[in-house]
This record gives sequence, C-alpha cells and structure tokens, in this order.
Amino acid sequence: MADFSPFTTLTSRVVLLPVNDIDTDQIIPARFLKVTKKTGLGANLFADWRYLPDGTPNPDFVLNKPENRGAEILIAGSNFGCGSSREHAPWALIGAGFRAVISPSFADIFKNNCLKNGFLPVEVTPQHHSNLLDFYRSSPNKPLTIDLANQILVLPDEETIHFPMDGFSKTCLLQGKDELGYLLGMEEYIRSYEMGKKRIVHWTKP
Repeated sequence: MADFSPFTTLTSRVVLLPVNDIDTDQIIPARFLKVTKKTGLGANLFADWRYLPDGTPNPDFVLNKPENRGAEILIAGSNFGCGSSREHAPWALIGAGFRAVISPSFADIFKNNCLKNGFLPVEVTPQHHSNLLDFYRSSPNKPLTIDLANQILVLPDEETIHFPMDGFSKTCLLQGKDELGYLLGMEEYIRSYEMGKKRIVHWTKP
C-alpha cells in the first residue's frame, strides 16, 4: 500500500522535453534498478542525457538549466514511458520533484504505475499539446495550473484545456491513496456487508 500527498490543484512552471518515444530506460537507466526503495532515484532521472561521460552535469540538458529548477510539471512528447514496465520510472520523476507529465499519449503500463504512485499523467490532444509547446516556448517562466477535480489545465491567459481521467484513478489521486489504500478505507462497509450476508445465509449451511 502506498499513501502520498493528495493531488488536487497544482500550479507550477513547466519543463519542456518534447521528444517522442522516451522509454523507461531513458527515464531511469537499468543500471540504477538495483534498489528496492523509492528514495534517491531522482538524482539519476534521464541520467544518460543529464550528465556528461565524466559525470558532470550537461549544461545543455533542460533539467540542468537554472530557470527550470523547482518545476513540477513536465511536457513530454508522444508515447512517453514506453519500453519496460519498471515502476522505478515514476519513482525517479517524483524523486526529481515532478508531480505531473503532459503528453499526447502514454504507454499503458507506465501510466498505470504513475497513477499508483500519486503521479499524474495528463493526456491531451496533439493540437493542444502543440499549443502548449508554442505557448511555453514563447513564455517559459509562466505557470500552468492543473485542476484535477475539474480535469482541466489552466493557462496564464485563463485558457482551459480539458483532459480525460477515469473516475477511480481520479478519486484515488484526490484522496492520496493507491488502490489498496482505497479498499482498506472501505473496511467498515465491507465488514457491514459481510455481517449482513452471514445473517441471511448462515442457517442454510449444513
């Protein structure tokens, strides 16, 4: 079971990484998967792009630019998170301070791993994705708001973009619980149902 901070409304600057087909081995390379804990993986997010061969930060990579420090929203290209099913990928994104990623499409397993860990994958249409990139290329320091309850992105000019989200995942994120945590929260109702069922059927048993 994993509990995390409820995701309600997030306002942050954004980081643009509009590269298509970024797989999980690029998000967190396989050599860093020996750990079983979530902590510490953020330092190795996009390690092969983020660091030069001598281990020093690559000054040309977006995460190393001073203006992007502290940003909590990543705008990526399509088919983000493809490749292996490693849950370390959302762990690394969370560890680096991100709480959401926006893309025209996600790999299904990656998307599910994100939702189980309180990390929001926001899927938008290709046109809206293109508009977001254009806006933040011209206004890189402007904030973006994600309103999960209303399932909208709110730009600084008050333009809104709706995004889809299944009801169960949305409820879990708003409550700060994964699937198991949600079910355990229903324990009182489950016990009441079981007791009621016993009163009805116990006399029919041999």
